[in-house]
Amino acid sequence: MTELTELTAVQLVDGYRKGEFGPVDAVRAALRRAEEIQPAVNAFVRVDADAALARAARSADRWRRGEPAGLLDGVPVSVKDILLLRGGPTLRGSHTVSPEGGWDEDAPSVARLREHGAVFLGKTTTPEFGWKGVTDSPLSGVTRNPYDVSRTAGGSSGGSAAAVALGAGPLALGTDGGGSVRIPAAFCGIFALKPTYGRVPLYPASPFGTLSHVGPMTRDAADAALMMDVISGPDARDWSALGPVGGSFVDALEDGVRGLRVAYSPSLGGQVAVHPDVAAAVRRAVERLAALGAYVVEADPDVRDPVDAFHALWFGGAARVVQRLGPRQRESLDPGLREICREGARLSGLDHLAAVDVRMDLGRRTGRFHESYDVLVTPTLPITAFEAGAEVPKGSGHRRWTGWTPFTYPFNMTQQPAATVPVGTDAAGLPVGLQIVAARHRDDLVLRTAHALYEAGAVGIAPPPGFVTSAGS
Repeated sequence: MTELTELTAVQLVDGYRKGEFGPVDAVRAALRRAEEIQPAVNAFVRVDADAALARAARSADRWRRGEPAGLLDGVPVSVKDILLLRGGPTLRGSHTVSPEGGWDEDAPSVARLREHGAVFLGKTTTPEFGWKGVTDSPLSGVTRNPYDVSRTAGGSSGGSAAAVALGAGPLALGTDGGGSVRIPAAFCGIFALKPTYGRVPLYPASPFGTLSHVGPMTRDAADAALMMDVISGPDARDWSALGPVGGSFVDALEDGVRGLRVAYSPSLGGQVAVHPDVAAAVRRAVERLAALGAYVVEADPDVRDPVDAFHALWFGGAARVVQRLGPRQRESLDPGLREICREGARLSGLDHLAAVDVRMDLGRRTGRFHESYDVLVTPTLPITAFEAGAEVPKGSGHRRWTGWTPFTYPFNMTQQPAATVPVGTDAAGLPVGLQIVAARHRDDLVLRTAHALYEAGAVGIAPPPGFVTSAGS
C-alpha cells in the first residue's frame, strides 16, 4: 500500500471518493510527519493538531454522506506565516508583531481553501516579513533543506517547500515577491506556481506592492491546477484582483504541448553564469519538450537585468514595513533587513517612479516577446542549495539574495505567471529546477506545459535521502 504521506491531493480526493481511506487517516499521517521532520528542518512555526483532526472528522462525515464541501475536502494543507489564518497569530517571522489580538480573519486564498473543506495543519516558516530568498528569522531560526540539512531550503516560502517535499501535507500556500515560491521549490525538489499578479487575491496588501503574488506549492502540476481552481477569482478586499477565471485550470491540463512555441533561454543571453549540472539537467528536460511535439528554439527575451529598479521597489517596501517601529523594535530585526530598510528610506519619490518606468518598459518587451513564443523556459536558479543560515553563497561575491536569483525577480516586475518543476539533481544530489514562464493571464499554458512533462516522466525526482514514510493508518 502506498503511504498516505506520499499521495498527491488528486490521489487523496480520489481515495476519499472511493472509500479506500478517509481524511482522518490522511491528516493524522501528515501531522505525524510534521512532528517527525520539525527537529531536522524546522518547517513549521505552529502546528494545530487538535483543530486539524476536528476538521478532518467533519470532512469524513461529509464524505460518508457523499456530500463533500468542495474540491479539496479533507486534504491537508499548510499556510506560510505571512498569510492570515484565523484562529491564531500571523507573526511574519518577526518579534515586532504582537501575537495578541483577535486573529479572526482569513486571507482570501485561505478563505477559499476553507470553503472547499481543506484541513489546515498549521503555519510554515518565513524570513522576517518575507524579505529575502532564504528562510531564517530572529523569531523561528533557520529552515533547512530536506536533501541536505546543512543547506538552505531557500525562501521566502522555505517552510512550505520543505513541508511538501517531506510529506507533511501535499499542498501549501506561499507568497512570491521576487521568487519566493519558485526559489525554495527549486531547492527542495517540488512544484510551485507564481500565478499572474491578481489571479489569486491578496489581503492585507503586501508592503511590496504589486510585486507580491500568492501561489500554490505542491507535489506536481495537477495538484497546483486543482488548487488554482479553488483559490483563484476575485475578492472584494483586494482592489487589484483579476475577474473570474474563464474556465478550469484542471481541464486545460490535457491539451499537451504539441505545437506549442517554446523559447529556451539557458542564460538570458549570456547574462547569467549557470552551474554546469544545472544547465545539463535543464537542457535534458527541454529536449523532452521537443520530443513531445513542442517547437523549441533557443531564444532570449530582451531582458536587461532590472536589479537596480527591483531593489528600489523592494527596499522601499521594506522601509515602509518597519516605518511604524520604534528604535528598540528595530534593533530586534534581522540585520540584513535593517540594512535594506535604511537604503529604502533614502529613496525619493522620483527614484520610485524611475523604477516604475523600468518595470513598465520591461513588461512591454516581454509582452512583445510572447507574441512570438507561447512559453519561455529557463533554469529556475543558476545554482543549487548552498549553506543554511546565509543570505548568499559563501565566496560568491554577491551582496544581496538577488545576486543569485536573476531568473526569478524579473517576472515579478512583469507580473507574468511562472512555475518551477524539478528536473534532476546535481552531483551532490541537490535538486535542480526548470522555470516555465508565459504571458500575463496565460497561467493555463504554464500549468499544461509542466503537466505534460510530468505525464511523460520527464520531471520529478526521488524523495529526499532518509525519507521515512509514516504509517498510513
